[in-house]
Amino acid sequence: MSAIKTHYRTCNLCEAMCGLKITYQDKAVLKIEGDKDDELSKGHICPKAIALQDLYTDKDRLKTPIKRTENGWIDISWEDAFDEVAGKIKSIQKKHGRNAIGSYRGNPTVHNIGLMLFGTPFMQSIGSNQKYTATSVDQLPHHFASLMMFGHFLMFPIPDIDRTDFMLIMGGNPAVSNGSIMTAPNFSNRLKAIKKRGGKVVVVDPRFTETSKIASEHHFIKPGKDAFLLLAMIHIIFKENLATQKHLEGHLKGWETIKELVKEYSPEKLASIIGIDAVSITELAKEFANSKTAVCYGRMGLSTQEFGGLCQWLVNVLNIITGNLDIEGGTLFTKPAIDVVGMSKMTGNTGSFNRRQSRVHKMPEFTGEFPVATLADEILTEGEGQIKMMVTIAGNPVLSTPNGQHLEKALESLDYMVSIDLYLNETTKHADIILPTTTGLETLLYDLVFHQFAIRNTAKFSEVLFEKEENQRHDWEILKELTKRVSGKENPMNLEQTLDYMLQYSSYQEPKLSVEELKKHPHGLDYGALKPQLPKRLFTTDKKIELAHPLFIGDLKRLNSKLNQESEKEFPFYLIGRRHLRSNNSWMHNSERMVKGRERCTLLIHSKDAETLSIKENQKVTVISNVGKVQIPIEITDTMMQGVLSIPHGWGHHRKGTKMKIAEEHAGVSLNDLTNNMRLDTLTGNTDFSGTKVKIEV
Repeated sequence: MSAIKTHYRTCNLCEAMCGLKITYQDKAVLKIEGDKDDELSKGHICPKAIALQDLYTDKDRLKTPIKRTENGWIDISWEDAFDEVAGKIKSIQKKHGRNAIGSYRGNPTVHNIGLMLFGTPFMQSIGSNQKYTATSVDQLPHHFASLMMFGHFLMFPIPDIDRTDFMLIMGGNPAVSNGSIMTAPNFSNRLKAIKKRGGKVVVVDPRFTETSKIASEHHFIKPGKDAFLLLAMIHIIFKENLATQKHLEGHLKGWETIKELVKEYSPEKLASIIGIDAVSITELAKEFANSKTAVCYGRMGLSTQEFGGLCQWLVNVLNIITGNLDIEGGTLFTKPAIDVVGMSKMTGNTGSFNRRQSRVHKMPEFTGEFPVATLADEILTEGEGQIKMMVTIAGNPVLSTPNGQHLEKALESLDYMVSIDLYLNETTKHADIILPTTTGLETLLYDLVFHQFAIRNTAKFSEVLFEKEENQRHDWEILKELTKRVSGKENPMNLEQTLDYMLQYSSYQEPKLSVEELKKHPHGLDYGALKPQLPKRLFTTDKKIELAHPLFIGDLKRLNSKLNQESEKEFPFYLIGRRHLRSNNSWMHNSERMVKGRERCTLLIHSKDAETLSIKENQKVTVISNVGKVQIPIEITDTMMQGVLSIPHGWGHHRKGTKMKIAEEHAGVSLNDLTNNMRLDTLTGNTDFSGTKVKIEV
């Protein structure tokens, strides 16, 4: 055996970008621990890090292409697989048109630079407008607000958590996620540091979360009512003359419009709708506005609801009118080493909205993609432009998108399907060919996206730890080959060369950046805390922030229609999702170490609701919505707001025809067998997950 060695890399299993120190011998991992010298994470890791080892050694992981036949799955060569897939793309488009090919890319795409850089040319070679991603079941409202207010769909204001005096967290659980659209490893200790320096942390959520346990204060809120709370707070801030333009004076449009429209949203009028009393709302607004620095952070619970677009707009408005945008301790824009936003000045790709609409439900396009809520019906509805073939990349939409059973039926009806994926899972089992990629430890890594959302400006490159086997292919190699065969054009550069080319344009050139230079710094490079950049960073034509975009103002009519809405008696409970520290995507359930211990796919219910229904701990009940039903064990807890239930996302591994042994043994149920694909934020097209109405049958 060879000597024991050490490898440093970034964990790519969530957004936190934690630095890892991996001790290994030959091709065996001996230990994974936090890298104390990592410039961003400083030694912090969560339990998910060890899943990199489990993924690498997983016997269920595919390594060579497989093809579905009448007699089951068979191995085929890469050459035959590429020939067949490229041939099917061409023949189906020749017969049915370019838009007969649909594509879906899952969220692991943005954790993988190979899929990021070589996926776009592949999509362009297909030339179809039927493109779908996990964006519209996640953060689309963030993109929408950024495009409409700042002129660029990736201009996300990032909370300056290490310097703020007051943090308001709405619909997020960063103690578990370590920040989402806010890359902040060791988030829990960063929160504790706010309190230690005399600051305050407030959480607003229908569940008393892991983050709430660390916070100074928690308020329960009825699901889907966050926009009303934000409007009520903004009402108080203007009423009490606490609003200020500060350094942004002269760079804001619509100030008077906002001031006027919030007059009708008093806490007294909205308290019963929100579920928080008027006095608490008023005090929260005053505390936020009077803090030396403050930041409001709204995440999944705000985005994945009926008014996600309004919520993310109002979060920005709240930060702006209190003088907390583009200041230290408030929210700031990043300037990473590879500045995707800054490079848009060369590419011109700042985002788009509603240039065209989907064929079936007339849903708006956003930056070249349609909402995934319409995907199943685009496959099932006959006529010109019907999707006949699907390409899925690193995604499991049967479990992660609304009404998964409806999508299953759609996938079964396709003429052809190809999946670029590691596993035979609930989605890829419908494919005709699966093209497996290498894993995290077998690939190089540079986080294009999450450096863009990090709380500090850093750069880090991770080299390959274990060389791939001869019969394996990297994701970028698969995409590059398919692009060549479909378009007839060959890209002369590999992944490392492409990354090297992008580093040439970095604004940080001390030292001069290149892949070779980054290799000299295995713990990363730190370019410091975020700094003010406005108005220069803005992409609006007049270099002003659009506070009162007509699309948001117009959508308030839809929100106002809920003011006098009667409660739904047939389905009396709200259902929300939740995330566990040991889980991010569904494939992690095939790691024994990630799923061991007590059962985590349970239905959380308040003790008084359980008492009313005469149900006991661990009792199995049937949860029913207007699109489906599941059976799930009960977990009684007063961490839930009364009238609200919770099921974690990403489970539902009971479906036949998959090959994920450990996941099947811990099957759970899929939250998305209950969600309705026609329930969405009609402003942005994002799916409404947070507040599905359900009932319980014992």
